[in-house]
Amino acid sequence: MAKDQRQVESITNMDEDFTQWYTDVCTKAELIDYTSVKGMFIYRPYGYAIWENIQHELDRRFKETGHENVYLPVLIPESLLQKEKDHVEGFAPECAWVTMGGSDKLEDRLCVRPTSETLFCEHYKNIIHSWRDLPKLYNQWCSVLRWEKTSRPFLRHREFLWQEGHTMHATAEEAREETQRMLNVYADFLENVLAMPVVKGQKTDKEKFNGAEETYTVECMMHDKKALQSGTSHFFGDGFAKAFDITFTGKDNQLHHPFQTSWGVSTRMIGGIIMTHGDNNGLVLPPRIAPIQVVVIPVAQHKPGVLDAAADLTARLKAAGIRVKMDASEQSPGWKFAEYEMKGVPLRLEIGPKDIEKAQCVIARRDNGEKTFVALSDLESAVPALLDQVHDGLYAKARENLENHTYAAATLEEAKAIQEEKGGFVKTMWCGDLACEMAMKEKAGMTSRCIPFAQEHLGDVCPVCGKPAVKMVYWGVAY
Repeated sequence: MAKDQRQVESITNMDEDFTQWYTDVCTKAELIDYTSVKGMFIYRPYGYAIWENIQHELDRRFKETGHENVYLPVLIPESLLQKEKDHVEGFAPECAWVTMGGSDKLEDRLCVRPTSETLFCEHYKNIIHSWRDLPKLYNQWCSVLRWEKTSRPFLRHREFLWQEGHTMHATAEEAREETQRMLNVYADFLENVLAMPVVKGQKTDKEKFNGAEETYTVECMMHDKKALQSGTSHFFGDGFAKAFDITFTGKDNQLHHPFQTSWGVSTRMIGGIIMTHGDNNGLVLPPRIAPIQVVVIPVAQHKPGVLDAAADLTARLKAAGIRVKMDASEQSPGWKFAEYEMKGVPLRLEIGPKDIEKAQCVIARRDNGEKTFVALSDLESAVPALLDQVHDGLYAKARENLENHTYAAATLEEAKAIQEEKGGFVKTMWCGDLACEMAMKEKAGMTSRCIPFAQEHLGDVCPVCGKPAVKMVYWGVAY
C-alpha cells in the first residue's frame, strides 16, 4: 500500500496550488510530455486517444450538417496574408516565418499557418463562380502554429491541434444561420459529451476574432472559478470576399460577393475536461470520450478461474460496444485502483473468487466512488446505465459550480469585490462603450466573456459610467 499511497500523494492538492495540480495531472495521467522546444508538446497515446474520440464525435456532427473535410497547405505566402489587413494585424505578433528554402532565401517569406482564412479565400476564388456553387461547407482537421510567449499543456501551445470550419454562402442570412448552427453544435457537444455546461453568447467588438463582423462563443467555468473559452464561431460578412475579389453570378444574373463564416475548437477542450471534472486523485473523464470506459481488475487473480472470468466479462463488454481494458499485470489491486483513478477511467469492475461464487461483480464509479454489486447476467444493461449516470453526475456537479459562482453586480466596485473574494462569473449591465469595458479590466481585473443570448434585466444603468445600459454582460478571469 505504501507504493499506492505515494502515487496519490504525488499530485499537488488542487486547493493549495491549482496550477501545479493541473500540470501534475497532465503528466502523471500520461496525457502529455514536454519537448526541447518551448511551447511544443508531445501528445502521449492516452492524451491523443481522448482527442481522437473528440474528433470522431465532432466529425460525425459536422458531416450530419452537410460539411466536407478538406486539407490545405501549412504555409501561407506573406503577400496572401496581407490581403486582409485587420486579420493579419491581429495575428502578426504570433506568426512564425519561413525565410529559407534549403540554402536559398525566399523572395516572399512564408507564414506557418496560425489559421487558414486566407488560404480558403484563395481556393474559393478559384472554385466559386455561380450561385449554383454555393454554399461551400468545408472543415479542416490540422495543426496551427502561434508563437505564444507563455505556454501550458493543452491550454496554450505554440503548435496545437484543432478543426477549423470555413464556409461560403450566397446571402448574409444564410451565413449567420451557419454561424449560429455551428455554435449550437459545439454547445451540444460540450454539454452532452464532455459534461461541461456552457454560457452561449456574442463577443464584444473588442474581443471578437480579427477580421470578423460578429463572433459567438461558448464559455465554460472551471473548478477554480475561471472561464475557458471553449469554442467560437465567426460571421465575416463579405469583407474577406471583397479583399480577395471572390464573386459569383447570382440568380439575378448580377455579380455578388459571397458571405463567409469560420468556426473552431481545439485540444484546449482536453484542458477544459481536466479543470472541470478532475479531483485530487487525478483525471476524471466523461464516459462518452474516455479511451477506456471500463477497466476490469481481477482480484486474487492467482486463484483458479479468476482470470478466465475477468476475460469473459471483458469480451462481453467489448461485444456490447464498450471501450474496455482488462489489467492482468502483476501489480497489486491497490496499485491498479490508484493507476486507473489517476487516468480517470469512468468505471472500475472488480471480480474475485467470492464474486464468482455469487455470480456478481463489483463496479465502482470514478466520479463519486460509489460501488454497485451487479449480477453477471445483467452486465450488458447495467454498464451503459452506470456510464450514463457518471455523465449525468459530472454534468450536475459542473452545473452547480457554474450556477453557484455566477453573481450579479450593480457597480464596478461591487463587481471587483466579488471577483477578488469569490471568483466566478460576474454579470452586469453595460452601456456598450469600449471605455467602460476597458475600465472593468483595468480596475476589476476581468474581461468580458460574452453578451449572453439569455439576457436579463439587472438594472437601467452601466455600473462603470452610470449611463443608460443596453446589454447584460458576463465578466470573468479567463485562461
